[in-house]
Amino acid sequence: VTYAMTNFIPPSGKDVISLNPNTGEIHLTAALDFEEVSVFDFRIEAKDKGTPPLSGHCKVVLEVLDVND
Repeated sequence: VTYAMTNFIPPSGKDVISLNPNTGEIHLTAALDFEEVSVFDFRIEAKDKGTPPLSGHCKVVLEVLDVND
């Protein structure tokens, strides 16, 4: 099974969120700032290597909390 991210809202999410294509683990690649973006919304698609390949998807909503307030 391989994993891929699509449909980032906002598109800047691609710069701070990464996905391991082999395990599906989601990691942050930079610090998140509530004042800049408070919610990231994206989809993850999982696809197998069968013939024909089958796939499934899910929606991920990452809500950033403002810890300073």
